[in-house]
Amino acid sequence: MKRVAKYILLLMAVAGCEKQVNWPTDGPPQRLVIVDGTIIDHRGTQTITLTYPVTALNAVPEPVTGAVVRISGVDSSWLLTEAPAGSGKYHTAPSFIAVTGQTYSLFVSANKQIYSAQASMVPGSEFAALRWVKNSGDDRYHVDFVASAFNSEKPAMWELLIDWSKVPGYEKTDTALCQARMLFYTLPTLDVSEIFAPAMEAISFPAGTIIEERRYSLSPAHAEFIREMLLETSWSGGFFNSAPANVATNLSAGATGFFGVSAMTSLSVTVTP
Repeated sequence: MKRVAKYILLLMAVAGCEKQVNWPTDGPPQRLVIVDGTIIDHRGTQTITLTYPVTALNAVPEPVTGAVVRISGVDSSWLLTEAPAGSGKYHTAPSFIAVTGQTYSLFVSANKQIYSAQASMVPGSEFAALRWVKNSGDDRYHVDFVASAFNSEKPAMWELLIDWSKVPGYEKTDTALCQARMLFYTLPTLDVSEIFAPAMEAISFPAGTIIEERRYSLSPAHAEFIREMLLETSWSGGFFNSAPANVATNLSAGATGFFGVSAMTSLSVTVTP
């Protein structure tokens, strides 16, 4: 019994010993940089947006300013310009165009760090126009179908630019109240969270509305990034939530988000009764 008591006292003495250790540090930790940008195969100014993560719900992201942003192809390199100054939005020249078959690299120098990503373009595809139907309670219309939510071979992002500012009766209405943008996705997976996702806000528009429909091709990695983003955002809050997790990225350490390269095909339709 005395021997046991000695062991207990010894363990208590060891456990009670504390020694202060001053670990060397190199200053505050680096802030994560969020990269958001997709270049396409249509000539024109294209944009890469750099921000820092937000710490509160609905907070406005702080832009990453003063960075050096460059896109490189097989035999060319383009330096982007931040405009307006302090916005965190970096633009190519208006003559820029991405080409199918090339691999593009993004390099970002910010906070004394260099971040990089690579992406290649998947060829685009022609598509059938969206469908719309009349609302049950008024004379306006809403989008009924854009594309299948599942396609294992050809994932895509769909952008609808809806404009009824020139429809008779709406000419004097604030243009911002007569335009809308909607996004839809065709992904190579079908998740329960997607099927039972919370209802989204419906957008109604009158006959005569012009809708520009754009399809952006997605690489497998880009499609997986979008899927994981939707699981954390639009598909969250339904009956079958997924466990929160870090979203996939093609950026190097210290950055997140996605740098994409897409082929864009488009068509324009006018809403008729």
